[in-house]
Amino acid sequence: MSLWVRFARADENGFGTVEGETIAVHDGDMFGRSAPTGEKLPMSDVSLLTPTRPKTFVGLWNNYRAAAEKQGNAIPEEPLYFLKSTGSLLAHGGTIPKPPRYDGRVLYEGELGIVIGRTARDLDEEAAGAAIFGYTCVNDVTALDLLASDPSFAQWSRAKSFDGFGALGPAIATGLDPASLVVRTLVNGRERQNYPAADMIFPPARLVSLISRDLTLEPGDVIACGTSLGSGVLRPGMLVEVAIDGIGTLANRFE
Repeated sequence: MSLWVRFARADENGFGTVEGETIAVHDGDMFGRSAPTGEKLPMSDVSLLTPTRPKTFVGLWNNYRAAAEKQGNAIPEEPLYFLKSTGSLLAHGGTIPKPPRYDGRVLYEGELGIVIGRTARDLDEEAAGAAIFGYTCVNDVTALDLLASDPSFAQWSRAKSFDGFGALGPAIATGLDPASLVVRTLVNGRERQNYPAADMIFPPARLVSLISRDLTLEPGDVIACGTSLGSGVLRPGMLVEVAIDGIGTLANRFE
């Protein structure tokens, strides 16, 4: 297993693998050919960036059986997804800004994120699994009251795409079994979500396969797998942490 990160220091950006409290710097392409340079940087000397800059950022709705049952939603026959603006991306440690012209409810949604490692177009499930580079933590922040504010048009993309509403990181973990993972979300240190990724209606390889029939997914693209029970309202000053063992903890404050 490896933990891949992107980082900034001074006027340069780089990437590498986490080794304890240091980053082993790499040259090349995280999703292609790369090799360690031999340089190691203390984590304290860099700022973490989002671990990938996706061209396409997909989010899932109604992808957990426990949540579907409690909310009275039918089990979907195919993935129900939306697209988030890549302008919503926010790194670990960044601030989720309150939208200046929106006074409604803002929700946190702790999620597992799939990171694509090779071009995926119309793949079967086996090939789709091989196209997954690794997994990361996602906070799919939502302006809830916008979703149905106009009865003629559900505003999924707008409600999900404000600046900072796509928190991602801190790392991409490779070599994990997603069925073994548990997603936990803490708000001001108190656990609000704790659910197994194994409860997904469409698990990762199946998701990539089905979505690749519609969209060509490229290396670095992200699919947020949806959330389960326990998502809730944010208020200014709250610290949200999405923690997945094997990946790490994504922490962001809402202001």
